[in-house]
Amino acid sequence: MPKFFLIDTTRCIACRGCQIACKAWNKLPAGKTRQTGTYENPPDLDAHTYRIVRFREYPDEKNSVKWYFFPEACRHCIDPPCKEVADEYVKDAIIVDKNGAVIFTEKTKLLGKNAEDVIAECPYNIPRLDIETGRLTKCHMCHTRIRQGLEPACVKACSTGALVFGNEMQIKSLSEKRLDQARKKFGNKAQLINPDEVRAIYLIVDEPEKYYEFATY
Repeated sequence: MPKFFLIDTTRCIACRGCQIACKAWNKLPAGKTRQTGTYENPPDLDAHTYRIVRFREYPDEKNSVKWYFFPEACRHCIDPPCKEVADEYVKDAIIVDKNGAVIFTEKTKLLGKNAEDVIAECPYNIPRLDIETGRLTKCHMCHTRIRQGLEPACVKACSTGALVFGNEMQIKSLSEKRLDQARKKFGNKAQLINPDEVRAIYLIVDEPEKYYEFATY
Protein backbone atom coordinates (compact mmCIF):
# COMPACT_ATOMS: atom_id res chain seq x y z
CA MET A 1 0.00 0.00 0.00
CA PRO A 2 1.45 3.43 -0.94
CA LYS A 3 2.85 5.43 1.95
CA PHE A 4 2.56 9.10 2.85
CA PHE A 5 4.29 11.63 5.09
CA LEU A 6 2.73 14.41 7.13
CA ILE A 7 5.13 17.26 7.87
CA ASP A 8 3.47 19.39 10.54
CA THR A 9 5.50 22.59 10.75
CA THR A 10 3.58 23.68 13.86
CA ARG A 11 5.40 20.94 15.75
CA CYS A 12 8.84 21.42 14.24
CA ILE A 13 11.38 22.85 16.72
CA ALA A 14 14.25 22.84 14.22
CA CYS A 15 16.29 20.34 16.21
CA ARG A 16 17.49 18.95 12.87
CA GLY A 17 17.25 15.42 14.16
CA CYS A 18 15.62 14.41 10.85
CA GLN A 19 18.43 16.02 8.88
CA ILE A 20 21.12 14.25 10.88
CA ALA A 21 19.31 10.90 10.84
CA CYS A 22 19.07 11.09 7.05
CA LYS A 23 22.82 11.72 6.81
CA ALA A 24 23.63 8.90 9.22
CA TRP A 25 21.36 6.26 7.68
CA ASN A 26 22.48 6.98 4.13
CA LYS A 27 26.16 7.30 5.11
CA LEU A 28 26.30 10.71 3.45
CA PRO A 29 29.46 12.77 3.93
CA ALA A 30 29.49 16.19 5.50
CA GLY A 31 30.07 19.15 3.23
CA LYS A 32 31.91 22.38 3.69
CA THR A 33 29.65 25.02 5.19
CA ARG A 34 29.89 28.73 5.77
CA GLN A 35 28.27 31.37 7.93
CA THR A 36 25.48 33.03 5.97
CA GLY A 37 23.76 34.87 8.80
CA THR A 38 21.24 32.13 9.52
CA TYR A 39 21.11 28.98 11.63
CA GLU A 40 20.24 27.04 8.48
CA ASN A 41 23.20 24.88 7.54
CA PRO A 42 24.19 23.69 5.03
CA PRO A 43 22.69 26.59 3.08
CA ASP A 44 20.80 24.32 0.67
CA LEU A 45 20.13 20.77 -0.42
CA ASP A 46 23.03 19.21 -2.27
CA ALA A 47 24.14 15.87 -3.68
CA HIS A 48 24.91 14.63 -0.15
CA THR A 49 22.09 16.37 1.72
CA TYR A 50 18.67 14.90 1.00
CA ARG A 51 16.83 16.70 3.79
CA ILE A 52 17.34 20.16 5.28
CA VAL A 53 15.49 22.21 7.87
CA ARG A 54 14.85 25.71 6.55
CA PHE A 55 15.08 28.57 9.04
CA ARG A 56 13.24 31.82 8.37
CA GLU A 57 12.69 34.68 10.81
CA TYR A 58 10.48 37.77 10.60
CA PRO A 59 9.72 40.65 12.97
CA ASP A 60 6.26 40.42 14.48
CA GLU A 61 3.83 43.00 15.79
CA LYS A 62 5.34 42.77 19.29
CA ASN A 63 8.78 43.89 18.08
CA SER A 64 9.98 40.36 18.55
CA VAL A 65 10.89 37.62 16.08
CA LYS A 66 8.64 34.97 14.61
CA TRP A 67 10.36 31.77 13.47
CA TYR A 68 9.28 29.54 10.58
CA PHE A 69 10.84 26.07 10.39
CA PHE A 70 10.41 23.93 7.30
CA PRO A 71 11.91 20.41 6.96
CA GLU A 72 12.52 20.28 3.19
CA ALA A 73 12.89 17.11 1.10
CA CYS A 74 11.38 15.36 -1.91
CA ARG A 75 7.56 15.39 -1.93
CA HIS A 76 7.34 12.04 -3.79
CA CYS A 77 4.76 13.34 -6.25
CA ILE A 78 1.91 10.99 -7.10
CA ASP A 79 2.55 11.70 -10.80
CA PRO A 80 6.23 12.71 -10.68
CA PRO A 81 7.15 15.10 -13.51
CA CYS A 82 10.83 14.25 -13.02
CA LYS A 83 10.16 10.65 -14.06
CA GLU A 84 8.12 11.70 -17.07
CA VAL A 85 11.02 13.79 -18.38
CA ALA A 86 13.71 11.26 -17.50
CA ASP A 87 11.84 8.47 -19.32
CA GLU A 88 12.13 10.47 -22.55
CA TYR A 89 15.90 10.02 -22.37
CA VAL A 90 16.59 6.91 -20.28
CA LYS A 91 13.80 4.47 -19.49
CA ASP A 92 13.50 3.69 -15.77
CA ALA A 93 16.28 6.01 -14.72
CA ILE A 94 13.63 7.07 -12.20
CA ILE A 95 11.21 4.50 -10.82
CA VAL A 96 8.24 4.55 -8.46
CA ASP A 97 8.06 1.52 -6.15
CA LYS A 98 4.95 -0.07 -4.64
CA ASN A 99 5.19 2.19 -1.58
CA GLY A 100 5.08 5.31 -3.75
CA ALA A 101 8.74 6.18 -3.30
CA VAL A 102 10.18 8.08 -6.26
CA ILE A 103 13.66 6.59 -6.60
CA PHE A 104 16.56 7.91 -8.67
CA THR A 105 18.51 4.85 -9.84
CA GLU A 106 22.07 4.43 -11.04
CA LYS A 107 20.70 4.91 -14.55
CA THR A 108 20.41 8.65 -13.89
CA LYS A 109 24.14 8.71 -14.67
CA LEU A 110 23.18 8.03 -18.28
CA LEU A 111 21.12 11.21 -18.53
CA GLY A 112 24.21 13.34 -19.09
CA LYS A 113 23.36 16.94 -19.87
CA ASN A 114 19.67 15.99 -19.94
CA ALA A 115 19.80 15.74 -16.15
CA GLU A 116 19.32 19.51 -16.12
CA ASP A 117 15.92 19.04 -17.79
CA VAL A 118 14.89 16.63 -15.04
CA ILE A 119 15.98 19.07 -12.35
CA ALA A 120 14.15 21.95 -14.02
CA GLU A 121 10.91 19.97 -14.20
CA CYS A 122 10.64 19.52 -10.43
CA PRO A 123 8.11 22.08 -9.09
CA TYR A 124 9.86 22.03 -5.70
CA ASN A 125 13.50 22.43 -6.80
CA ILE A 126 14.62 19.21 -5.11
CA PRO A 127 16.92 17.03 -7.30
CA ARG A 128 20.64 17.69 -7.17
CA LEU A 129 23.42 16.52 -9.48
CA ASP A 130 26.43 14.76 -7.98
CA ILE A 131 29.26 16.23 -10.04
CA GLU A 132 31.65 13.40 -9.12
CA THR A 133 29.38 10.51 -10.15
CA GLY A 134 27.07 12.21 -12.65
CA ARG A 135 24.10 10.79 -10.76
CA LEU A 136 20.99 12.66 -9.66
CA THR A 137 20.22 12.40 -5.94
CA LYS A 138 17.43 13.16 -3.45
CA CYS A 139 15.38 11.55 -0.68
CA HIS A 140 14.30 8.00 -1.61
CA MET A 141 11.82 7.56 1.27
CA CYS A 142 14.21 5.11 2.98
CA HIS A 143 12.59 2.45 0.79
CA THR A 144 14.86 -0.31 2.12
CA ARG A 145 13.75 0.44 5.68
CA ILE A 146 10.09 0.46 4.67
CA ARG A 147 10.42 -2.98 3.11
CA GLN A 148 11.58 -4.24 6.51
CA GLY A 149 8.58 -2.70 8.24
CA LEU A 150 10.54 0.27 9.60
CA GLU A 151 9.84 3.98 9.42
CA PRO A 152 12.06 6.31 7.37
CA ALA A 153 15.07 7.41 9.41
CA CYS A 154 13.89 11.03 9.54
CA VAL A 155 10.52 10.05 11.00
CA LYS A 156 12.12 7.70 13.53
CA ALA A 157 14.31 10.56 14.78
CA CYS A 158 11.50 13.13 15.12
CA SER A 159 10.69 13.58 18.81
CA THR A 160 7.81 16.04 18.49
CA GLY A 161 5.50 14.35 15.98
CA ALA A 162 6.29 16.91 13.29
CA LEU A 163 7.09 14.06 10.91
CA VAL A 164 4.57 11.22 10.68
CA PHE A 165 4.56 8.30 8.24
CA GLY A 166 1.85 5.82 7.34
CA ASN A 167 -0.70 4.70 4.78
CA GLU A 168 -2.80 7.14 2.78
CA MET A 169 -5.98 6.93 4.84
CA GLN A 170 -4.11 7.27 8.13
CA ILE A 171 -2.03 10.26 7.04
CA LYS A 172 -4.83 12.13 5.28
CA SER A 173 -7.13 11.68 8.26
CA LEU A 174 -4.42 12.92 10.63
CA SER A 175 -3.64 15.81 8.26
CA GLU A 176 -7.24 17.04 8.38
CA LYS A 177 -7.31 16.69 12.17
CA ARG A 178 -4.06 18.63 12.57
CA LEU A 179 -5.28 21.27 10.08
CA ASP A 180 -8.45 21.82 12.11
CA GLN A 181 -6.36 22.21 15.26
CA ALA A 182 -3.98 24.63 13.52
CA ARG A 183 -6.81 26.84 12.23
CA LYS A 184 -8.27 27.10 15.71
CA LYS A 185 -4.91 28.12 17.10
CA PHE A 186 -3.30 30.10 14.27
CA GLY A 187 -6.17 31.21 12.03
CA ASN A 188 -7.44 30.49 8.53
CA LYS A 189 -4.07 30.89 6.83
CA ALA A 190 -3.30 27.36 8.01
CA GLN A 191 -3.31 25.04 5.02
CA LEU A 192 -2.17 21.71 3.63
CA ILE A 193 0.17 22.00 0.67
CA ASN A 194 -1.00 20.09 -2.43
CA PRO A 195 -2.40 17.13 -0.46
CA ASP A 196 -3.82 15.48 -3.59
CA GLU A 197 -0.61 15.74 -5.61
CA VAL A 198 2.17 14.57 -3.29
CA ARG A 199 2.96 11.87 -0.75
CA ALA A 200 4.68 14.35 1.57
CA ILE A 201 1.91 16.64 2.81
CA TYR A 202 2.96 19.85 4.55
CA LEU A 203 0.90 21.69 7.14
CA ILE A 204 1.80 25.38 7.34
CA VAL A 205 0.12 28.33 9.07
CA ASP A 206 1.15 31.27 6.88
CA GLU A 207 1.97 32.09 3.26
CA PRO A 208 4.26 29.45 1.71
CA GLU A 209 6.77 32.12 0.68
CA LYS A 210 7.45 32.85 4.34
CA TYR A 211 8.80 29.36 4.80
CA TYR A 212 10.98 29.22 1.71
CA GLU A 213 11.51 32.10 -0.71
CA PHE A 214 11.60 29.83 -3.76
CA ALA A 215 8.27 28.21 -2.89
CA THR A 216 6.25 27.41 -6.00
CA TYR A 217 3.22 25.74 -4.44
